[in-house]
Amino acid sequence: MNAALSPTAANLQARLQERLAPTALEVIDESYQHAGHVGANESGVGTHFRVRITSPFFTGKSRVARHRLVYDAVQDFIDQGLHALAIETDAPTPSPLP
Repeated sequence: MNAALSPTAANLQARLQERLAPTALEVIDESYQHAGHVGANESGVGTHFRVRITSPFFTGKSRVARHRLVYDAVQDFIDQGLHALAIETDAPTPSPLP
């Protein structure tokens, strides 16, 4: 596995920052909760993640379209062993006019 593309919370966070310019982002490795399940590895890290992300790219997009943007941004991580990704998206709330 290419270490530069290995699914880690830090690598996923950097990629999402780069591609989706989020105003809020949380990447949580939940792999330890899936020990013994399909797709889990013996290390207990790098296979199951939760992403909470707010991005201006999501404005006016459906939930499915938002999820596609996230999946497109991390596809190479999926190819390298990322097994499951729980995604929670939001669009920034416009500031009220004065």
